[in-house]
Amino acid sequence: MAQGSLRASAVLTGFFGFTLPLMPVQALLLKVSPAAARRFPNWYHRNVCRILGVKLKIEGQVVDDKPVLLVCNHTSWLDIPVLSAVAPVSFVAKLEVGSWPFVSALARLQRSVFVDRTRRQATGDAATEIMKRLKLGDTIVLFAEGTSSDGNRVLPFKTSLFGAVSGQGATGNGDVVVQTAAVVYTHLRGVPLTRADRPRIGWYGDMEMTSHAWGVLKSGPITATIKISPPAPLSEFKDRKDLALKTERAVRSAVLGILRGRPDDPALIPVEPSQEIRRQKLGLPAARSEKWT
Repeated sequence: MAQGSLRASAVLTGFFGFTLPLMPVQALLLKVSPAAARRFPNWYHRNVCRILGVKLKIEGQVVDDKPVLLVCNHTSWLDIPVLSAVAPVSFVAKLEVGSWPFVSALARLQRSVFVDRTRRQATGDAATEIMKRLKLGDTIVLFAEGTSSDGNRVLPFKTSLFGAVSGQGATGNGDVVVQTAAVVYTHLRGVPLTRADRPRIGWYGDMEMTSHAWGVLKSGPITATIKISPPAPLSEFKDRKDLALKTERAVRSAVLGILRGRPDDPALIPVEPSQEIRRQKLGLPAARSEKWT
């Protein structure tokens, strides 16, 4: 117990000692060099992962010569440094993140797009902002489940942002590509995580962030496995349903493949469309439990 607390204290000391002096650097880059401001968080988060003791196992890569909509599953606050260590990215974040102490500053420095998920019009405005950023050549991470999970499953994808993005992408910018990234936390202190253990890493439901982060940092080094799909032109997806369905299938297949120890054999994994997509295909109204929260 004491050893875990000592480790967490050392990690936090290293994190703040590394981060605080660099925040003004990124703020300056945002003003004088947008290209450098895109790349700098990638270097920063690779080092943050080392400080946190997060080992990355990456299969595939995010293309760097085209704007990318990177569609991902969401398990933990750790997803932010992990995905940002993979490539220069910006995130789509819920509006509340913009009011969190310290975290909001980091999110703004990384040029996050904030979405008020309680207002339909705000969602459309965010989609417009996402397309604007894609046209500038950015890689935008979209956590399409709309919330985080316990790490043992992929939740149904929400189509609110997909609609405007796919519609504008088909006519606005043929260079935009879609990739998926499946993130799974597979080992703790070198030992494979079981189904019962994995929710200890996941940050979901009404968990309080500070106590959860402290528990994760106390627990020891973590291995994150990330599988990235090949790029597909955004214009090739027929509509938002097609985009949501195909990306959900790809992420669900990759996550289950990693969890079952067969990441290179997705054909053996049954992948069903989410309940939301099935209802849409049948022309039924959305179920009450599927509200984007």
